[in-house]
Amino acid sequence: MEAKNSSVTEFILAGLTDQPGLRIPLFFLFLGFYMVTVVGNLGLITLIGLNSHLHTPMYFFLFNLSLIDFCFSSTITPKMLMSFISKKNIITHPGCMTQLFFFCFFVVSESFLLSAMAYDRYVAICNPLMYTVAMSPQVYLVLLLGVYVMGFAGAMAHTGNIMNLTFCADNLVNHFMCDILPLLELSCNSTYVNELVVFIVVAFDIGVPIVTIFISYTLILSSILHMHSTEGRSKAFSTCSSHMVVVSLFFGSGAFMYLKPPSILSLDQGKVSSLFYTIVVPMLNPIIYSLRNKDVKVALRKTLHRRIFS
Repeated sequence: MEAKNSSVTEFILAGLTDQPGLRIPLFFLFLGFYMVTVVGNLGLITLIGLNSHLHTPMYFFLFNLSLIDFCFSSTITPKMLMSFISKKNIITHPGCMTQLFFFCFFVVSESFLLSAMAYDRYVAICNPLMYTVAMSPQVYLVLLLGVYVMGFAGAMAHTGNIMNLTFCADNLVNHFMCDILPLLELSCNSTYVNELVVFIVVAFDIGVPIVTIFISYTLILSSILHMHSTEGRSKAFSTCSSHMVVVSLFFGSGAFMYLKPPSILSLDQGKVSSLFYTIVVPMLNPIIYSLRNKDVKVALRKTLHRRIFS
């Protein structure tokens, strides 16, 4: 992944701050975040794998969400931590393009996976009698394949777009990772077409899932309001609320970063926004789904009980 028309062979990642006094506290803070992310997501993956009653489409998608979040965080956080303890956090040009590719792959995959999870909840609540047919193994495997195909297509589009740029001398990336907008800032040729491509691809990768989620939850809300059972309403709201919190955090921070002109949002503000969907959201997802999900809590108790008495 090395551009032939670029004289830059390596980049320097500026990191989050240039204040020496903040580096060590921030290092331990984000190291703690990363440890919680790894333990939470791998724990949820293990829990779903070990408990047969969680082998349903909903938890199949949640399994993949945790897998994506674990890989996503591992693509970004270790390199970010280096910026707090090294004078120059250097990354090679091919390494930068590789990080960018996997960053885009996991972000786009997660956005479409969240829309697939919304569709799953729509079928479960609005058409419960047809659920086993509408969400058969063949259907949810096709949905998952579509999620990863869209992730690969989005990553190829963004990475190819950046690799077409020419980097002449300046190699200081004003970010803690190789992100699209900071790399566009470093190009020594016109980036108008590249910025247009970024906007179109991001609008599609965020817009299509958001429209799908909005339609799904509009129909879900309508179905819930027509329920006569208070217990049924409560269960439906409980099932969907966790997903809506995750959706709001992920898409809100992503749209704030990429769908605003650079003149309105500076790169320094963009770094703070990026923290939410690269560091905070992958850490919070397993916590949100675990604390607000009765089935997960029951499975955790059973698993711990089996391990203690074995």
